[in-house]
Amino acid sequence: MVDAAYFHIPFCEHICHYCDFNKVFLKGQPVDEYLLAMEKEIQLTFAQSKPPSSFTSIFVGGGTPTSLTETQLAKLCEIIKTKLPFNDQTEFTFEANPGDLSPQKFQILKNAGVNRISFGVQTFNNDLLKKIGRTHRAEDVRKTIELARITGFENISIDLIYSLPGQTIADFTDTLKQAFALDLPHFSGYSLIIEPKTVFYNLLNKGKLPTVGEDTEAKMYEILMEEMEKHGYQQYEISNFAKPGYESRHNLTYWNNDYYYGFGAGAHSYVQGYRRSNFGPLKKYMDPLAQDVLPLMENHLVTKNESIEEEMFLGLRKTKGVSLSKFQSKYHENLTLLFKDELEKLQKQGLIEVDGDYVRLTKCGKLLGNEVFQSFLGVI
Repeated sequence: MVDAAYFHIPFCEHICHYCDFNKVFLKGQPVDEYLLAMEKEIQLTFAQSKPPSSFTSIFVGGGTPTSLTETQLAKLCEIIKTKLPFNDQTEFTFEANPGDLSPQKFQILKNAGVNRISFGVQTFNNDLLKKIGRTHRAEDVRKTIELARITGFENISIDLIYSLPGQTIADFTDTLKQAFALDLPHFSGYSLIIEPKTVFYNLLNKGKLPTVGEDTEAKMYEILMEEMEKHGYQQYEISNFAKPGYESRHNLTYWNNDYYYGFGAGAHSYVQGYRRSNFGPLKKYMDPLAQDVLPLMENHLVTKNESIEEEMFLGLRKTKGVSLSKFQSKYHENLTLLFKDELEKLQKQGLIEVDGDYVRLTKCGKLLGNEVFQSFLGVI
């Protein structure tokens, strides 16, 4: 069953130096036409694949969805509300930037049934915020979260990035201290990855980007895990921490290797065995839809072996790990026999453990996650 949906809004009022997501500058873009194209995509998709009676999770990301005008934001919410069946139990998330949301925009989201907001904070160091291309400042975070709470939002998450250029251990520790002072139910903490076609990538190639180094990055991650545990947050995935009951249902869809719809330019879907991706450029996305054709750039039927590999490297991201019994039920294969040599080797290295029904990363394994994941690729 497919009961999760992602919507991609590619518009931004500014482009951050590290961002490689599909995005365009907002000014002069055909936003209204784009929203209508997304509505058409939903109709065409549901004509092929019947939607569930109710969605478990809906996630609106970008880009910056809240950079839309109040009228456009209301239109987006109306499209989702009328085209996707959901109820009070549905996790309905919007991504936002601190300082972007007026009281009116918050109210539009609240009235539409949005019940979870994820803010891209990254750091509470104002100098670092400037260096990475963010326009908000630490005080904007506090004001925006206060406004969210006044509007009635309780389920609030913030993203943090560590190993930023020039960031020190003391900087990161201070950012965590300020984050915990907000008493939020969920945090995500990611190490900086320098991707091609970003400002940081170009600076790195010119030797003008002061990276912190692998040892400092690993130390920051250890501090992140220790401090989260100390403050009562359970690490349920490599980069995600929550108070009990506030784990992101939508992200768990990805890590559980479950199906989901993806709508919008550059969006990805996993539906009935097919991994699909839409064209990213707005014109390439919108033109087919004007002809009642889905804007698919890729439509790949996932083989059983590919699905098993995905099950391992996605599932091992979860602190709980991969369930042996669920694996058996899903693939009719014994995981411990299928990957016997790999599991034995990784256990000897202290990177994984087999505990009851689960194979999971050890603390050391979390620090070397990518090496563990690669062990399961190309084996079967």
